[in-house]
Amino acid sequence: MMDFRVLFPALLLVFGLGAVFAQTTTVQECESKNGTSCEECLRNVTCLWCIPTKSCITYPVQTILPPHALCPLNDARWGLCWMNFQILIITLAVIGGVIIIALLVCMFCCCKCENFGSKRFEARMQRQANKTKTKQEERRAEMKQRHQEIRQKYGLSGQNPYSRFA
Repeated sequence: MMDFRVLFPALLLVFGLGAVFAQTTTVQECESKNGTSCEECLRNVTCLWCIPTKSCITYPVQTILPPHALCPLNDARWGLCWMNFQILIITLAVIGGVIIIALLVCMFCCCKCENFGSKRFEARMQRQANKTKTKQEERRAEMKQRHQEIRQKYGLSGQNPYSRFA
């Protein structure tokens, strides 16, 4: 069985090389669709459509966001023709932030409530055990008292003859 520490860098290298080779082949594909429609351009995921110039451009992955000189964000389309890139980024950022905050709140609440609940449960069990123990001691004392009264009633208050066998 291969070690994960060896397998992970190898997979990263393979996928990285695949992405580089795929990028070089799609450069010509995107530029060849200049002057066509937005839908035609965006069929390829690596392409970016710019409305004012009506040009299909290869998405600049090195800069993460397309520079303003290439195409302004509110005129750039990527993935969907009806949503501009600026709204797409803002929407994804808000959804991502909400998900992260929700996960943090859930983790905090679950961990806090679980610890609090288990401490409370342990305290209740301890109180119940103490209560049971006190009742049991009271019953033992009552039984001893009753046995003592019976012994006195029948004159058996002396030492138990069987105590030496015990």
